[in-house]
Amino acid sequence: MTIQFAISEDDATPFYLRLADAIERAIVEGALKPGDKLPPQRDIAFDLKVTVGTIGRAYQIARERGLTTGEVGRGTYVRLAEAPEDKAPQQSFPSRSIADSIPSVRSEDVKLDSTSAPMVGQAAAVAAVFAAVLKDSSQKALDYVRGVPTTWLDAGAAWLATGGWAPEPGNVVPTLGVNAAIQGIIASATHPGDRIVFEELSYAAVARAATMIGRMPLTVAADEEGMLPEELDRCAARQHPRMIFLMPAVNNPTGRCMSLRRREEIVSVARRHNLLIVEDNIYGKITPSDIPPIASLAPERTFFVSGLSKSVAAGLRVGWAACPRGQSVRVTVAHNHLTGGRPYLNMEVAARLVLSGEAERIRQAVIAEIAARAALFDEIFAVETVGQARAVPYRWVSLPSPWTSPAFQLAARNHGIRIDGEDEYQSVRGDRSHHSVRIGISAVEERQTLATALQTLKGLIDSGSISYVSVA
Repeated sequence: MTIQFAISEDDATPFYLRLADAIERAIVEGALKPGDKLPPQRDIAFDLKVTVGTIGRAYQIARERGLTTGEVGRGTYVRLAEAPEDKAPQQSFPSRSIADSIPSVRSEDVKLDSTSAPMVGQAAAVAAVFAAVLKDSSQKALDYVRGVPTTWLDAGAAWLATGGWAPEPGNVVPTLGVNAAIQGIIASATHPGDRIVFEELSYAAVARAATMIGRMPLTVAADEEGMLPEELDRCAARQHPRMIFLMPAVNNPTGRCMSLRRREEIVSVARRHNLLIVEDNIYGKITPSDIPPIASLAPERTFFVSGLSKSVAAGLRVGWAACPRGQSVRVTVAHNHLTGGRPYLNMEVAARLVLSGEAERIRQAVIAEIAARAALFDEIFAVETVGQARAVPYRWVSLPSPWTSPAFQLAARNHGIRIDGEDEYQSVRGDRSHHSVRIGISAVEERQTLATALQTLKGLIDSGSISYVSVA
C-alpha cells in the first residue's frame, strides 16, 4: 500500500514530529483507515531521504498518541476502534510563533490578558468568612476532606442555576475550579484516543490539557452564534467524536452568545450521534440571560460547569459541575485523582458566601464595575457595546491591515501591556488567521491604569505596524 503523507514545511519543528502529525491527519481525514498497514520504516525512510531512526521516532509518537499499534515482525497498523491495548497519553507540541519571542512577565506589566473578577471591595467580606470557618471548624480546615457536606452541594446547585433551570444537588460535584471540573469530566467520560470537538475559536487550554491525557481535539467552523450544526453533523459522521465542548452563554474569546434555536440544533445533532456535551458557563454568571442552558435541553448528556473566578474572586479556586444522573461519582473520583482533592477551607468559604447571599452581592458589584470599564473601552475605541455584552470582561478586537495578531501582541508587550493573541484560542493548528486579539478589562486594579493602557493600544492600532516595526 502506497501512502503519500502531507508533511508540513515547518523548519522550526523536527521532521519526526511533522511526520507524526501527517500520519495523524491521514487517519483523521480517512486516507488511512482502521486496520490499514503503514509502510515499512525502511521503505518510507528511503522515499523521504531520512534515516530509519527518524521514521522510527515518528511511528513511536503515533503509537503514543493512540493512533497505531504493532509488533516486531508484523509491522505497524492503524489502531482498530475496539482494540483493547492501552493507549499512552498524547504529547502536545505547541507551534511556535512570533509571540514565543515575547519577553517574560515583568511585575510592572499591565495585565490585560486576564479576566478575573475585578476588585470591588470583596476582600474584606471573603476574609471575614475565612476567619469564621477557621474559628468554627479549625480541625476540618486543616485536615483532608472526609466526606462532602450537603451545604457544598446546595451552594453549587444554587450558583449553577440559570435561565429557569437548576440542577439537583445530588448531581453536583464541587471542584477545584472550572478547569479542574472540565478535566475531571473528560477523564471520566472519555477514553484515550477519543476525539473532542471544539469551536474554531475557543478556550484552548481545555484542548491542550485533554491532549496530555490522550484525547484528540477537533475543531468545527462557527458563525456569529457559535458552532455550526451542519458542520458538527458532518464532523460527527466522518470522525466519530465522543464529546463537544461549548461556551454557549459567552464564547471565549469572541464574546458571542448562542441563541435558543442554535442550542436546540446542537442538541439534535448530539443526540443523533450520541455525543456528550460539556457546557462551560463561567462567563454566564456575569452576563445573565433568560435563554435556557443546553443542560436543560439535554440533561441526559450534558455536563454543566461554572465557578467563582469571573464573578466573585479567582483566588478561591472553587467551581461546580452538574452531571447527568449517575455520573457524579465517576467525575468526583476522576477530579480527585487529577487534582489531589478539594481543600475544605476554600470549599466551605465558597459555600457560605453563596448560601448567605454575599456572593450574589459581590457578583452584582462586579457586573457594575465591568460595565463602567466597558464604557471606558467604548469611549477610547470609539465603539458602542450594548446589552449583556457590556458585562463581558474582555473585547475581541479585529486588527486592521497590515497588523497580525502575534506582531500586535509583541508590540503591546514592548509597551508594557500583556494581551492575548489568537493562538491562545486555537485548539488545533489551522490555516485560517483571524488577525484579532483579546483585550481583558477586568483584572487591572485601577480604572485609570486600564484607560492609559487602552489608549496606548488604540494608538498602536491607529499608527499601523509599519510605525511599530521601524522602532522595534
